[in-house]
Amino acid sequence: MAKKTQTPKTVRITLVRSAIGYSVKHKETVRALGLHRISQTVEQLDTPVLRGMLRKVNHLVKIEEQESK
Repeated sequence: MAKKTQTPKTVRITLVRSAIGYSVKHKETVRALGLHRISQTVEQLDTPVLRGMLRKVNHLVKIEEQESK
């Protein structure tokens, strides 16, 4: 019996606050997420690594979970 392939979930991340005034680790995490300016939105695959990064900067970003198409 063939396994069913699951479509990976994605997460839409929007930068809503500036990282100025926060630690260097927070600034580097925001950059590693692919965010460069306020109101910029990126989509990333939902992985445990990504969840850890989002937990670190949850006060700077808005997170929306989405189903992949």
